[in-house]
Amino acid sequence: MTAAPAPCSLGLLEDLITRARRAGADAADAVLVDGVSLSVAWRMGALERLERAEGGDIGLRVLLGTRQAMVSSADRSSAALDDLVARAVAMARTVPDDPYCGLADPSQIVVDPPEIACRDPHEPSAETLTEMVRAAEDAARAVPGVTNSEGAEAGWSLTTVLQAASNGFAHAYDRTGASLAVSVIAGGGGSGGDGMERDYDYTAAVFREDLRDPAEVGRVAGERAARRLGSRRPRTLKAPVVFDPRVARTLVGHLLGAINGASIARGTSFLKDAMDSPVFPSGITITDDPHRPRGLRSRPCDGEGLATRPLDLIDAGRLTTWLLDLRSARQLGLASTGHATRGTASPPSPGASNVYLKPGTVTPAALMADIAEGLYVTELAGQGVNMITGDYSRGAAGFWIENGAITHPVSECTIAGTLRDMFRNTTAADDLVLRYGTDSPTLRVDGMTIAGE
Repeated sequence: MTAAPAPCSLGLLEDLITRARRAGADAADAVLVDGVSLSVAWRMGALERLERAEGGDIGLRVLLGTRQAMVSSADRSSAALDDLVARAVAMARTVPDDPYCGLADPSQIVVDPPEIACRDPHEPSAETLTEMVRAAEDAARAVPGVTNSEGAEAGWSLTTVLQAASNGFAHAYDRTGASLAVSVIAGGGGSGGDGMERDYDYTAAVFREDLRDPAEVGRVAGERAARRLGSRRPRTLKAPVVFDPRVARTLVGHLLGAINGASIARGTSFLKDAMDSPVFPSGITITDDPHRPRGLRSRPCDGEGLATRPLDLIDAGRLTTWLLDLRSARQLGLASTGHATRGTASPPSPGASNVYLKPGTVTPAALMADIAEGLYVTELAGQGVNMITGDYSRGAAGFWIENGAITHPVSECTIAGTLRDMFRNTTAADDLVLRYGTDSPTLRVDGMTIAGE
């Protein structure tokens, strides 16, 4: 369940807003983020780093008519808060008018935000995290073929978020996070021409007990690295590309960028004219669920105090909505969808919560069964994605598919297409697992260009 921090913390924000109003601001809101974190790094059987950090930041946004400015500070003394207010008001007097900025109307503010399981009450000890990284790296290095390690890292954090505004909005909640990652190298032992290959695995969760077993994480990382030994470049052709779930999530991420309300309002998205039209095949549904218990991106309300709710962004292939905060909604003449995200150093902007592509009806093996030649991608490199045109070109590595079966590892190739065509030619397998903030099952995309030899 969410836990409310000490009332004096919200009182600090309310006092800051009062100071801003007295200094001439017509309206104001404030965000306070406090955090504590613990991290451990382990490499080649020895402790490499142990760190604990505590800190926080406070951000103030002031509005003078249709002008706004935002400032932040880590200093919470009375003199520092007065300076924060003075700087914000002075900045707001000099910036250009923005007819779309502004707080929510009091009638829009969520009255009773849901309580979501987003805080683990048990803080792990340094010894616990050390045992996790030791077990993960030991398991990875025990895999035949693994010759070196880039190390294992584990971390835990507790973040307190407080929000208040002059329109009457005030809310506070805590969230925790835990993670474990390990990366190892296979080959390079002087035994031949297989070369060296690196791979990794990781797990993340709100509650530490939901993390995957450290030994399993390490074993998978080691096996992935060893499987890539002997990789070679594929030939150049147009063929189906199958995305492993850990990289399939990036395709969902590109959709989220393309339907971000800020991009739509600027006209800088290749999907700017696609509302209410088919973007994916009818078998594809993509859902945003901000209320998922223990979800990595769950939130009781958005960054502007509006209610959040589960929403199908893609419903049976059809695009149903943009991701909108108040500013982008006003630009487009629409209502906010409750997707405002917020930091201490910038004004609200649209952003998704827990997003997942719903599973299909066939297994990954069945999804590949009719592929004469194709590529199974496990890793992507580069940033060759143009969100204005939808052009897509990225370096890739993985395994070659022949007659429906995975054969040998491949690397040093590029996959290319356009996101419009890729979305339209996507088929989902049935292996969805909800683990991260964006999740996807295995995806097959037909008709992509694979550039190799």
